[in-house]
Amino acid sequence: MFADSANNLVTASRLLVEIIAEGSDRKALAEKMRACEHAGDERTHAIMNRLNESFITPFDREDIYRLAANLDDVMDYMEAAADLIELYQIDHLPKEVVQQVEVLERAAELTAEAMPRLRSMRNLNEYWIEVNRLENQADQVYRRLLAKLFSGEYDALTVMKMKEVIDQLEGAADAFEHVANTIESIAVKES
Repeated sequence: MFADSANNLVTASRLLVEIIAEGSDRKALAEKMRACEHAGDERTHAIMNRLNESFITPFDREDIYRLAANLDDVMDYMEAAADLIELYQIDHLPKEVVQQVEVLERAAELTAEAMPRLRSMRNLNEYWIEVNRLENQADQVYRRLLAKLFSGEYDALTVMKMKEVIDQLEGAADAFEHVANTIESIAVKES
């Protein structure tokens, strides 16, 4: 179930790549993203229902809950960014936004690859190390974007719109790190 949830994040990250491309049909893509977010909510509810029905769990109940919630948080941030791009009708995004989304796409792929390994709790340390590195990279891109937004190159309204978008993308990167930290915590407990 966690693998399904993580695979949904890969789909969402690829939709973000399409949404930020100039000339894309952002309205249609934002609608696909909303559908992806609803599918993610359904997966999260399914995990919670299974957790409530299970007497014996593969690892600590609180960790299962936290991992499911963290995966859902990633989806919520990515969907919010896509929705804001479409709602605010932002035609041109700085190139650094592409870098932010590339980091998210890579983190989603790594997370999806790691989920099946939760069964054995093996070969996960490279995953959380790399996601942490990616999150640090995302922080650097975010700070460069803020500096660019506040450089005077953009009018105040555009700055406000774009800042909301990049804040959501930064939130998604942070949420991926929370997923990785949760997996690290589970692996340490189970070893």
